[in-house]
Amino acid sequence: MPRRDTLILCYHGVSEDWPTDYAVAPGDLERQIDHLLARGYRAATFAEAARGAPGRVMAVTFDDAFASVADRAYPILARLGVPGTVFVPTDFPDRRGPMSWPGMERWLDGPHEDELLPASWHQLERLAEAGWEVGSHTRSHPKLTSLSDAELRAELAGSRSALIERIGGSCGSLAYPFGAYDDRVVRFARSAGYTAAATLPGRISAGSPMRIPRIGIYRGEGMGIFRLKVSPTVRRLRARTPGWSFVTSVSRARRRWVTGGPVRGADLTRRSGGGSSEPGAHTQPEPHKLRAPRH
Repeated sequence: MPRRDTLILCYHGVSEDWPTDYAVAPGDLERQIDHLLARGYRAATFAEAARGAPGRVMAVTFDDAFASVADRAYPILARLGVPGTVFVPTDFPDRRGPMSWPGMERWLDGPHEDELLPASWHQLERLAEAGWEVGSHTRSHPKLTSLSDAELRAELAGSRSALIERIGGSCGSLAYPFGAYDDRVVRFARSAGYTAAATLPGRISAGSPMRIPRIGIYRGEGMGIFRLKVSPTVRRLRARTPGWSFVTSVSRARRRWVTGGPVRGADLTRRSGGGSSEPGAHTQPEPHKLRAPRH
């Protein structure tokens, strides 16, 4: 039986010129995913990857459900035959204005404010029809560990109910906003009906289905850093040693050099957190159809 190698990536926005760590350039996204396909990785949704499969499997996930995921990421992944997974803070798709939570205020009322616009329910429905997984990122993107029991229950159960109503399916997947969780959050998430949850830890190690680690991919890192991050050998080392901080330091220095300024680690906060997965297995709608009425 082939050795299991499951790789789960975490992206946020996709933009040519939004100067934040959290928006990769479209060309970089395409080169990164193409690199993994060339290395023999099979594309899967987060839920499929969470269930485990032999061989090399990758899941491409996007936190926050920015409109750029539908407008820019989807056409790229569709060309490559790769389904994605988008985690949605469900209070926002019905709104016409930009999304906002702590760490995002600096982009409001500026030239990049439109980058904060959410994908609409129509766009999310079209992504689901194209074979993408649409999972929960709670309702309002709070830090879950700071909530009362009642607030925590409302955020988790309310988001899942909204997704089942609007998208259909069972909605078993969750990504913790800001990557913040503890035993109480995990317990409430299970009670709300989630069966798998994504984290964004500093160290990659095997976790439970409710603590599945992802690798954060950020703007300006370059293909060298990307290859290091996704290398099976480096990931094994990252799971066993704090020496991973060296790669992190190189990555941050590279981004500082590319952007010409300090790494904006607080832009969106550093830690934000099925269908057949064979490339080409899904019938993909034309990219322009995802840009139909936004609300």
